[in-house]
Amino acid sequence: MKTIIKTDKAPTPIGPYNQAVMHRNMLYTSGQIAIDPNTNELVLDSIEAETELVMQNIKAVLDAANMTFENVIKSSIFISDMHNFSRINAVYAKYFNEATAPARETVEVANLPKFVNVEISVIAAL
Repeated sequence: MKTIIKTDKAPTPIGPYNQAVMHRNMLYTSGQIAIDPNTNELVLDSIEAETELVMQNIKAVLDAANMTFENVIKSSIFISDMHNFSRINAVYAKYFNEATAPARETVEVANLPKFVNVEISVIAAL
């Protein structure tokens, strides 16, 4: 049986999906983009600010599931320009202990929702 995870501290879904789904001890999050949950506005000031808000939105979803970044076992990063990889990675790295960091893939894509520059989803386990 699955449990839907919802929080008002992360953006409200803009389609027929949920912020996250818990199944047994596994949490599957939807991709997060840089929408400020307080204003519902995109934050695209810099790739660093955008990535920071994405990670804060993921943190809010993890918190709602009583988890932390230490529970994350896999992440997927979608970026619109691979030239931004090192700048995105620098922000992303602040959220993980390198010794216990999750598995990850990073993929450059043609477009992302709302034409943002980065979208990240995670899978976490208790």
